Amino acid sequence: MRFLLVSDLHYRLRQFDWLLTRASAVDAVMIAGDLLDIRSPVALDVQALAVTTALRDLARRTTLFVASGNHDLDGRDEAGEKAARWMRPLTRGGVHGDFTSLALGDDLVTVCPWWDGPLAREALDHCLAEAARRPRRRWIWLHHAPPDGSPLAWDGHREWGDDVLSGWIGRYRPDLVLTGHVHQAPFVPAGGWADRIGATWVFNAGQQAGPVPARIEIDLPDGAGAPATAVWTSAADHAEVELAF
Repeated sequence: MRFLLVSDLHYRLRQFDWLLTRASAVDAVMIAGDLLDIRSPVALDVQALAVTTALRDLARRTTLFVASGNHDLDGRDEAGEKAARWMRPLTRGGVHGDFTSLALGDDLVTVCPWWDGPLAREALDHCLAEAARRPRRRWIWLHHAPPDGSPLAWDGHREWGDDVLSGWIGRYRPDLVLTGHVHQAPFVPAGGWADRIGATWVFNAGQQAGPVPARIEIDLPDGAGAPATAVWTSAADHAEVELAF
């Protein structure tokens, strides 16, 4: 299985267009949050319409997983907590979004939302507990923020990691956690794009301007013999790590 990880596209529509050119070459595309940009002069509802069209086009070409990020929150849920309400109808277009756990070959992918309050956090905890009981070869999480204490959470000045995620990783021990949120992490001293916490591999591709996103391509061979690899590519650099599970 081969899949492509990007995050923090922030309404860069040319980067969505680039994903369309790559979609058929991979088994899945994973977008780890912040598809919209709250700093843009374009209204969020207008952004959401354009991004929804792009995501549905992508979902017609490959299996697509999309997690919400903090920039994607455009309203409040039934409990009054902030939520990415615009993403809910995407499931009708074949996009696998927040709270989804889906088998991808012999592996299981769980999509984690950006939670803004205790009720959404509790719902995600319940989602992970249920998914943990499902059979799988490997368990892959898509989550916007990286765990605290990781180089992937370092922007060169301070850390932006999620301590709750760190607790979940310690409890459930997923095989891979795919993140974003901290744009600078792969590009700054003491930062990084790949990390290992216990037996769990964690990745953050970072963010770059221009028509092509920074990305990580992960290859998880189904058969014995061939190594699993992760390759990070940006305009600034290129790196590869062999994955042991």
